[in-house]
Amino acid sequence: MRLEEELRTTKFQDDIHKAQLNILFSAAWIRTRLLASVKPHGITIEQFNVLRIVRGKQPDGILIKDITRRMLERNSNTTRIIDRLEEKGLVERHFPRHDRRQRPIYLTPAGADLLASIDREWAEKNPHQANWTTEEARSVNVLLDKMREL
Repeated sequence: MRLEEELRTTKFQDDIHKAQLNILFSAAWIRTRLLASVKPHGITIEQFNVLRIVRGKQPDGILIKDITRRMLERNSNTTRIIDRLEEKGLVERHFPRHDRRQRPIYLTPAGADLLASIDREWAEKNPHQANWTTEEARSVNVLLDKMREL
């Protein structure tokens, strides 16, 4: 659906203003669909993001400071998210015990199974897929990267 129909307006300052609103609206749209995918599994979007980051660094593990650098939502309290995931048995910290921030984080088998389950559901439903060609997706990526060069 077009942005004008979603927002029920045709009044924008200019095409750049409209594009920025479209990005914000689309980000919220994607976030809503992502939340619907992870919530039934008892995790938040931020926890899902951390689990995917940790999975990407298996079997070596990853430090909390490195997880924080890779987070989509960088204002999140990564240590608290890790604590919650550890309580749920989805990740585990390994030694040394002297500094919690320096303990590598690993995905547990339960965490790997949870991510595999979510991945299977996404493959079936494709809530995050756009109806784009590869070239269109590349163009969107170039434009979004260009926007953040300010």
